[in-house]
Amino acid sequence: MVPTGSPPPDLSGLRIERDAPGGGAARGGGAPRLLLLAIAIVLVAGALAAFLLRPSTTAVVVARAEATGGGGVTAAGITANGYVVARTKASVSAKVSGRMEYLGVHEGSVVRRGEILARIESADQQAALRSARAGVGETEAQLEQARRDLERAAALERQKVLSTSEAENARTRVQVLEAQLEAMRAQVQQSEVNLENTRVRAPFDGTVLRKDAEVGEIVAPASAGGGLTRTAIVTMADLGTLEVEVDVNEAYIARVHNGQAARITLDAYADTSFAGRVRQVVPTADRQKATVQVKVSILDRDPRILPEMGAKVVFAREGEAISASAPRRVYIPAPALVREGEKASVWVVAGDRAQRRAVEAGPEDNGRVEIRGGLEGGESVVLRPPPTLKDGARVRVTAS
Repeated sequence: MVPTGSPPPDLSGLRIERDAPGGGAARGGGAPRLLLLAIAIVLVAGALAAFLLRPSTTAVVVARAEATGGGGVTAAGITANGYVVARTKASVSAKVSGRMEYLGVHEGSVVRRGEILARIESADQQAALRSARAGVGETEAQLEQARRDLERAAALERQKVLSTSEAENARTRVQVLEAQLEAMRAQVQQSEVNLENTRVRAPFDGTVLRKDAEVGEIVAPASAGGGLTRTAIVTMADLGTLEVEVDVNEAYIARVHNGQAARITLDAYADTSFAGRVRQVVPTADRQKATVQVKVSILDRDPRILPEMGAKVVFAREGEAISASAPRRVYIPAPALVREGEKASVWVVAGDRAQRRAVEAGPEDNGRVEIRGGLEGGESVVLRPPPTLKDGARVRVTAS
């Protein structure tokens, strides 16, 4: 209670200090700390997830693909361009017309001389052969009877029981049947030839390059039915007779002679050259091109050389020998090759990644496999690649 007469109390100094420590500001200051804590937790969780989910590396052992041979030869000489051809080549056709019922070869088939390549329908020829053989048997039987009749007639003639004319008739019948038998035997031979003509045989040892007809098509020695009749059944060649035919400018032909050494480079394998030798200078010129054809034998046999490939020939200068570089070949260790049926592949390490690459594998010798396509040499290939290896996977190279 305020005493009477006392001045009233001054309440203006009483107020709430909102910025004072421990007040409302203290309660609002917890939010930034919680935000920073949440960010830190997210960062730690992200780092942990990145560590756990990082791509794993596979430890592999590698070896280097080795390349041998190759390289160019710098010897200069007369040059000419041409193509690889087979000296022995043929388009094989049937000797008779008919529908083809059997074809036993395909592109790349290696055949021997006399081997049956195809057959033409031959029911008519087989029937004719059976008929001719039956005719021979019938004539032989008649001839045997006629000879027995002749013996009896001769005995009766000596006994003066049979007239001379009847005995001569018996002799004549024997002679006629003997002639008929020879004719029937010739007919059998003709029927056998006709049947054999329905069988298309290889004229020489070689390789089938192309099939020109299929089973069911009409084939004939010469086209008689327009586009519906095939004249050739297969085209084959003896790949052992491959050579290069080039056209040499007639201004330089005097510097080319038989037996001259040469170097052959194929357009398909520009880094490889092969030894060659002039086999023949064709004794005529082409007036349109002013060139003379020269045939060059290939001394270095290689399965990669195929007919109709483009080639360049460098002829050695007079008195000089020209050497060809050894064929370029790529080899890898046998454990690096992965075979899946007829397909082959290798794993190549580029940087820290493994890449699968399809290759053309050649023969294996002394633990090495020749690679004829897919590698250039110098690549790092994985030895015994694990089955779980994926294309593009990260790998770590370790010592063997």
